[in-house]
Amino acid sequence: MTTLDARLKDRLRRTAEGLVPVVVQQQVSGEVLMLAWVDDEALARTIDTGRATYWSRSRREYWAKGDTSGHVQHVKEIRLDCDGDTLLFVVDQVGAACHTGDHTCFDADLVHRVDG
Repeated sequence: MTTLDARLKDRLRRTAEGLVPVVVQQQVSGEVLMLAWVDDEALARTIDTGRATYWSRSRREYWAKGDTSGHVQHVKEIRLDCDGDTLLFVVDQVGAACHTGDHTCFDADLVHRVDG
């Protein structure tokens, strides 16, 4: 088990399940790739290894992005929002970010656009 720095741990505001949402952004383009979840252990693993590690709410287990797909996220920056309830991982994405094989998880459907 990896330990999260106490100063960071104290700043995080978690859900009732102990999770914090993570917005994942491509370093070079600024494109938003996906949304995932971490607990203290997943965040500590990410910091220690430099590879994005998340908590799967559906499978109830940790997963390091790319372990099965090869589509690894090398974490370049981790930022905490002003309220302490959301993290931003700025990454160098290798391959597709979405589990469907799409470049981002936001390629599927355009719900609304305001032109002009």
